[in-house]
Amino acid sequence: MVKCIDGTFYAGMTNELERRVEEHNSLNSDTKYTRTRQPVKLVYSIGVKNKSAALKLEARIKKANRTDKIKMIHKHNDFLRKKNPPVK
Repeated sequence: MVKCIDGTFYAGMTNELERRVEEHNSLNSDTKYTRTRQPVKLVYSIGVKNKSAALKLEARIKKANRTDKIKMIHKHNDFLRKKNPPVK
């Protein structure tokens, strides 16, 4: 999921995450939603076992309201911080 410059979120699926984020930030982007809301920033990603699981997760995220998306992002980021504490 990416966060757009206007504060909205866009969810999609890809097997090349870095390339896809770059495409969303490209002036020649074929993604109508993000083309006018650049730059976008990756805020949530998760690996799944297959395309079917990815499609189901994408649909669930797209149906979620803004508050639930924000909770999902914070929960994921908290998990990553606990797994990889900052180096002092």
